[in-house]
Amino acid sequence: METKKEEKKSKIKQTSSFWVWVTASVIFRLILIYFPKNLNFSSRPEVATPVTSIRRLAEGYWLKQSSMSPYAGSMYHGSPLLLSLIGPLTVKRIEGQPNHLLCSLLFSLADVVSAMLIRATGQTLQMSSCLSLKSLDLVELSKNSEMISSGDIAALVYLWNPFTIVACVGLSTSPIENLVVILSLYGACTRLPPLAAFGWVMGTHLSLYPGVLIIPLILLLGNGPDAPPRKLFLQRRCSKGGKNPSSDSSCQEEELFNQSKLPITFSWKPVIHFLFWASIWSVYVLALCGISVKQNGGMLEMFESTYGFILTVEDLSPNIGVLWYFFAEVFEFFRNFFLIVFHMNILVMILPLAIRLNHRPCFLAFVYIAISSMLKSYPSVGDSALYLGLLGWFVFELADLQFSFFLFWGCVGVSLLSPVMHNLWIWRGTGNANFYYATAMAFACFQIVLVVESVSAILNYDRKLRKLSVTKPVDGKS
Repeated sequence: METKKEEKKSKIKQTSSFWVWVTASVIFRLILIYFPKNLNFSSRPEVATPVTSIRRLAEGYWLKQSSMSPYAGSMYHGSPLLLSLIGPLTVKRIEGQPNHLLCSLLFSLADVVSAMLIRATGQTLQMSSCLSLKSLDLVELSKNSEMISSGDIAALVYLWNPFTIVACVGLSTSPIENLVVILSLYGACTRLPPLAAFGWVMGTHLSLYPGVLIIPLILLLGNGPDAPPRKLFLQRRCSKGGKNPSSDSSCQEEELFNQSKLPITFSWKPVIHFLFWASIWSVYVLALCGISVKQNGGMLEMFESTYGFILTVEDLSPNIGVLWYFFAEVFEFFRNFFLIVFHMNILVMILPLAIRLNHRPCFLAFVYIAISSMLKSYPSVGDSALYLGLLGWFVFELADLQFSFFLFWGCVGVSLLSPVMHNLWIWRGTGNANFYYATAMAFACFQIVLVVESVSAILNYDRKLRKLSVTKPVDGKS
């Protein structure tokens, strides 16, 4: 009884401290918003891209209000739905208050809602993980994982990540895009196909790249949240019966016979519901877009100015990605070839990763988002903030992550050097584009190392579970 009371008290303390940190993050954002000109974050190439810039959105809204196409002049390249949602807030001013205050409050609200969804999804993942460990008789590991609230950690990492704060204060539309992506993962993790389909359709509509998340979402809806490999439960049953799971033929027969009794089975019903709702939401979104641009250019111009603009990399202004400098230097004759190569890099990795990590769909979604953030046409720090927040879901599984110290301080160093190199190149004239592009290349390398080491750590964790679950009965008999 006393231990239960102590556990309740500790949970209450954790919950209260969590909300204190959430409130502090909101207050910190408000303080930065009231700084003179928001510290000019909205003009930074690391924060605002041609797709996410609030200045471009305001220009597009002004063109629309002037009965012209919002895509005229190649200024705005976002969704027409964002014009209807955020556009009116860009022209409203409150006397004595900072410009775009309403937009800043909207993005702050989006960050808080995203953090709450991350927390709820993390709690679901943690509960599922504990049940899986208990079913494998790994009680000690289950207790250790329950000591750390991965949902709370992930939510606070997302809220207090400097990239998230800068994207919010810098008036980038990334918080809205991140919100719908997290909403899709939350809907899939909680087996709510309409919500998952809405988040996926909106995320794909706003920035195209979340379209690759359809595989993790289907695996989440069909298999449920992340769990140890399916084979592990079969081996555990065989080892419980005193058989050698690797060589006994009777164990293989029992494996085939008990397939339907496994705790992890694929269910097609929620997947079919997801595809049905995805088609409905797609038609609905396209209908709203058609109504919005009917008198100004039409749907064809919208597709060319949004998805076409992303795929062809027309704007070569500097950003933290690796494509702008390459396509500024490449011969025009080879441009289409390298466009195909760079975009195929994302698609080529989808199937192998899905086959290897099919039992961990949320982690697979994290890997997909990280790869897309590295190789997308116009990346920003808001994209990195999303997958770094999701990384907190796996704080227990990635406890043995290699090079964590090197990765942390490397990212900090690159984040500080990037604006310095940009200033030397653009404003002082004492540097050149190679200075700034070097920081972008270094940042991409750190992201690659993070993804590779994270995948390696999660696979090592699965191997550790396999060893513990198979050897435990033998140790108990001896």
